[in-house]
Amino acid sequence: MSRIGKKPVAIPAGVSADIANGVLTVKGPKGTLTLTLVDDISYAVEGETILVKPANDSRTARAFWGMQRTLVSNLVTGVTEGYSKTLLITGVGYRAMAQGKNLKLQLGYSHDVDYAVPEGIEIKTPDNTTVEISGIDKQKVGQVAAEIRRWRKPEPYKGKGIKYRGEFIFRKEGKKK
Repeated sequence: MSRIGKKPVAIPAGVSADIANGVLTVKGPKGTLTLTLVDDISYAVEGETILVKPANDSRTARAFWGMQRTLVSNLVTGVTEGYSKTLLITGVGYRAMAQGKNLKLQLGYSHDVDYAVPEGIEIKTPDNTTVEISGIDKQKVGQVAAEIRRWRKPEPYKGKGIKYRGEFIFRKEGKKK
């Protein structure tokens, strides 16, 4: 039995949920998100909650149960509050600057890195070493943050690179003389 799957997902005021043609659509103040439903799981919108239960007693139904409930919960949270991640840039000469729908990164390469921001994602640079990524889709926000971080991962000796806010970088001791 899934402890997470048993909990119903509460629908706050101002949010509507609808199931049609195997797709769950959640509309809220920040936008609309959809989720393709899995056949082994049954979904029901009852009043102010969404219930997620296994449709049968198969192994795959039990395996998907908790994950599908979490995905439904992420939709509701996304259309009400949204998601955000913050990246911190450390290193001499490393900078970031948001320019419309592009993010310009100077990361010590011979050229600047221009990252095209996908639709539905908003990027802000409050200062030149901080990048704030926000949007309503949790997966998209995390993917964009990972793609930006991939350009220069933090290294363990000086800590230079792009890291998530709150991330611990294990530091190594340098060469001894």
